[in-house]
Order: sequence, then C-alpha cells, then structure tokens
Amino acid sequence: MSSPLFQVMKPGLLTTIQDLGRTGYQEFGMVVAGAMDDYSLQIGNLLVGNDKGEAALEVTIMGPELKALEDVVVAICGGNLSPKVNGKQAPMWKSFKVKKGELIEFGRPVEGARAYICVAGGLDVPVLMGSKSTYLKAQIGGFQGRALEKDDVLYGEPTLEATTGRSIHPVEIPSYKKEMEIRVCLGPHLDAFHESSVEMFLSSTYEVTPQSDRMGYRLKGPKIEHKTSADIISEAIPLGGIQVPADGSPILLMADRQTTGGYTRIATVISYDIPLLAQAQPGTSIRFREVSVEEAQTLYQKRAKFFSVLGKVT
Repeated sequence: MSSPLFQVMKPGLLTTIQDLGRTGYQEFGMVVAGAMDDYSLQIGNLLVGNDKGEAALEVTIMGPELKALEDVVVAICGGNLSPKVNGKQAPMWKSFKVKKGELIEFGRPVEGARAYICVAGGLDVPVLMGSKSTYLKAQIGGFQGRALEKDDVLYGEPTLEATTGRSIHPVEIPSYKKEMEIRVCLGPHLDAFHESSVEMFLSSTYEVTPQSDRMGYRLKGPKIEHKTSADIISEAIPLGGIQVPADGSPILLMADRQTTGGYTRIATVISYDIPLLAQAQPGTSIRFREVSVEEAQTLYQKRAKFFSVLGKVT
C-alpha cells in the first residue's frame, strides 16, 4: 500500500519525476520526455532493487531538500551535486538507508548538472501513456505535471528489504568534465551543407549556452553555412539530433524535444553518449567526433549487455 515517503522542504532549481519516457506516441504529437541521463537513472534503480525503468527524481544543478517520512532505501547517481543526509556527505552510486525524519539535501554542484534520486519500491504517481515522466510544457505526467514545490508530499511503497551497500565498479562511474568529446553519426541532410561546413563542424569547439533546457541545447561556436536553405519538409526528430537553422548556430535536441522539425540536421549524437551530454552545464565545451553507425551500434549493445548483467547481479 502506498504511503508518504518525502515532504519537500525546498524544491531546488528544477526537480521532476522522470522514467525512461513516453515512447510510442510521437506520431500523435506526444513528446517522449523521460530522464535526460538514462544511464544514471537505470543504474540507480538497479542498485535499490527496482526495475531499471522505474521513475525517480531528476535533480538539476541546485538540489531539493527532502524530509523522509518513512525509512527508505535510496541511491543517488549522476552529477555530483554534493548530496548530504542530515548534514553529512551521502554516498553516490551506492544504495543506502535514509531513516524517518532525516533530511536529504544538496550543496554546490561539483561535477555534472543532473542527479537522480532512486527510491526502493518506486514513486507512486499516475501512469500516463505507459510512463510516469513529467512533460513540463504540456503540464502532464509526474507530480501534477510540474516540478516539485515546497510542501509537496511524495508517495511510494518503500521496500525495506532492499539491500543497502550495493554499488558498481568505479570504472563504470562516468566523469563529467567541462570539456567533452561527443561522438556523432553524420547526416541525414549532409547534401544541404558545404563540405567545408561539415569539416568545420567536426574540427571546431562549441559551447553550451545558458539558452539550454530539457528540450535542447543552443550551441555557440563557428556558424555552419547551408548551400541554399535551412528549411526542409518537417520530419521526425531523434534524440540527439543536431539541427542547424538559418542563423547557422546548432541546436542539440534532448529529452523534451519536439516530435517533428523543419530544419536540416547535420548529425545525430550516438545514444551511448547522450547520458554524458545530459550532464553538460552551460559553459561546457563540446567537440564532435564522427563514428560509423556500426560503431554506435556496438557501443549500444555493450551497454545493453552491461545492464542485463547488472540486473542479474543486483
């Protein structure tokens, strides 16, 4: 039976409930949403004994303050936003118990932009189109379709039998730097760009601007020129697609991206690197490196196998 788990004492900058997203509805105009960093979400869930796709709290840069209303087992994964429990440093990438009355809080962001608080037993919010994810612009999903606010109470079914002290090997814990190399597959609209523009895109450094959110990152750097027009007949937009509008400044599309778009795309970030990209704060420098579709698929299969093995172990 569902019971109160946390009371929100402070909401943080942007704290929402996210799972792996609302898939299968883009043809009807419904955005996928879901966790920006699905790697951290899935690891955290497996560490507390949940299904890897269970919903968790996505915390952005400035974390919330949560008062535990029950004994709960949690894991905090992703960006290091200085998590604490009752003023003492909390472990990351490891399951641990929070006792009734204790406070989970966060300090300054040390590395990365987003952390995930996964709770054993999951969070009890309505399932809409197969997902608990919050889509803010449409005000649907998650907790009343919005970010958490002060005095909200989160419910769930705490699994006290969940094992504490579970962790992953340090080699599997990502490092989030202010300078990133992100792998891409070029296309699908290469014929719309000068060859020199494509070469410049791959050899230049771009910066994530403050005009970035869950929908996409606006990048600052050398302008990418089109042969004629930036416009195409609208088509489906993939996660990690890099649009180039008429002004030549790339837009990197993320979890809350629109379902279709009418700008040319010069490349797509491979799914393996999306979680790394999700941890980029404004000011992060990015260089793009071309890889083949076959290499991207090999990396995808490697990660899928890792999750499969981890799920059996935990």
